[in-house]
Amino acid sequence: MAAVMADMAVAGETNRTVMRGTSPTIPMPPRMKTSPLRRNVRRMTGGHEMQRPAILVLNAGSSSLKFALFEARQGGARMASGAVTGISTDTARFNLTVTGNSKGVQRDGAFPDHCTALDAVMSEVISNRLAALPVAVGHRVAHGGPDCDCPEEVTADLLARLRGLVPLAPLHLPANIAGIEAIAALRPDLPQIACFDTAFHNGLPRVAQMTGLPREIETPELRRYGYHGLSYEYIVGALTQDGVNVDKERLIVAHLGNGASLAAIRSGRSIETTMGFSPISGVPMGTRSGDIDPGLILHLLREAELSPADLGNLLRTRSGLLGLSGESRDMRVLIEHHDAAAAEAIRYFCYHVRRHLVALTAPLEGLDRLVFTGGIGANAAPVRELICAGLGYLGVRIDHEANLAGSKAISAAGSRAIVEVRQTDEEQVIADHVARLCTECASGRKEAS
Repeated sequence: MAAVMADMAVAGETNRTVMRGTSPTIPMPPRMKTSPLRRNVRRMTGGHEMQRPAILVLNAGSSSLKFALFEARQGGARMASGAVTGISTDTARFNLTVTGNSKGVQRDGAFPDHCTALDAVMSEVISNRLAALPVAVGHRVAHGGPDCDCPEEVTADLLARLRGLVPLAPLHLPANIAGIEAIAALRPDLPQIACFDTAFHNGLPRVAQMTGLPREIETPELRRYGYHGLSYEYIVGALTQDGVNVDKERLIVAHLGNGASLAAIRSGRSIETTMGFSPISGVPMGTRSGDIDPGLILHLLREAELSPADLGNLLRTRSGLLGLSGESRDMRVLIEHHDAAAAEAIRYFCYHVRRHLVALTAPLEGLDRLVFTGGIGANAAPVRELICAGLGYLGVRIDHEANLAGSKAISAAGSRAIVEVRQTDEEQVIADHVARLCTECASGRKEAS
């Protein structure tokens, strides 16, 4: 890993106190002693003066591979981002946007699997267009299990653990694992860091983790987890950078997109969230149902004779905005068309977000700040207005014009609670975690020597 730090120095961005060994020693776990994160890959340090050391961030979906490239340092700037969509289909497409360049790259291609998609990404990363030298890879991973509270280096043991967790996140984890395996096949020299969407909620109070099932069937895995943790982590960090004392405020963040959840945050930590054991639960979403009466699920299994697989497909891919509108999971489409079914789907979504929002004020014992983020939360003004309607008794009042204009602060004058709109950036969070672990590892090597 010393080579990673040497590459950062070439870019002129190395923290000099770390290089002098004056930062606190952070001992690395024994399992990392022979890992790529600690190996001294000398070939990285020579002959690459024109290449910029970079951290590659990957978010692998079932038929897509989203990626972003950041300078290899804490808080490093985004260099590029893009996606390969339609993997294993006839409509596969590669898209790349380079920061500061209005002309993007788009091309169709044959991408039968994640490995071929990643090969195309890597080719662009090291091309003259970007002239980047990848030194580490960070992955967004949906689930880390009950013991996960921080990013971890990918090892054989971690991969085995993730495979065992697939039943907890069957739509997401197989693709996340495929992305990890693709890097291992193409670039086994690169250290990989898994950043978990559940980690931010790992410290939920015990009562918020419980499910209500009998103790005799209770296991560490059967608990409420919460998701979208990387997004919540970014928002808390952004508020802190803006001078907000998150240790003092009672905060609710509404991450509303194709996947949607809300979190109650106190002292910068999650104390309750709307998603529980699975990412199906909580508020309705693009194709997911949100909370469903367990009695209705039993009825469908018994009376409609749905198999568990059919029921899972119904709840995960055919419900929510898509199922209610009969048209689309895309909130933009529903707002534009606004026929009777679309209007009802929007009202249902907003009603349940508002209901869950109010419920989160109970563990918080009030509300000081509400932040909307995610694809819907940050961009759909009519949705924000419908959600906030009638919440004056909580001190939530929004300015109609500021909301329509997409202003950062949309609270009305006299509103007791501050209401904001912020873009989230999970990829930046992942890149920062990778850079931090690289720095800690290099510092540990320096101290050990």
